[in-house]
Amino acid sequence: MPTDKNEGSRPYWYAVYTRSKAERKVLAELERLGVIAYLPLVTRIKLWSDRKKKVIEPLFRSYLFVLSYESDHFKVVQTEGVLKIVGFGKKPVKIPDQQIEAIRFYVNDLTHEEEVGPENLNIGQLVRVKHGPMEGLIGRLIRNKNKFRLIVMIEAVGKSITINIPRTRVEAAPPEADS
Repeated sequence: MPTDKNEGSRPYWYAVYTRSKAERKVLAELERLGVIAYLPLVTRIKLWSDRKKKVIEPLFRSYLFVLSYESDHFKVVQTEGVLKIVGFGKKPVKIPDQQIEAIRFYVNDLTHEEEVGPENLNIGQLVRVKHGPMEGLIGRLIRNKNKFRLIVMIEAVGKSITINIPRTRVEAAPPEADS
């Protein structure tokens, strides 16, 4: 944690918006300047027609986080690749420590690699959970949350629940499941 520059104040987390695909270079330069920075990274499997490749990418494209005093913001925005510190109007927005910890927990807790590839599931289609704590359950795909996650409605005991599940954990349900 940086030393206290202003009596009675402390550093806060701020989101920094960077040029496209410059997150790692900005992170390295900020660290070289002595600024504490955090770039959450996730591993994904990219699928092409002829191969798969593991790729480590930022969780939030064009964003990283810095722990700094407001007096250090000039140094941050002068860093090559930084476009701005995210804020409302001209006031940078402080990010609560708990939100950064939640991001760290999410990134560290990822137990699967997200696949990007052909979209072969349709809204309304029955899907079966392939693995994980709900393995074997069959539900109806009600929408795509994004290219990695699905919203699936599962009926049990006369009630239906909606779950947010990684695309890699489901497959099309066998035809006999529709009866």
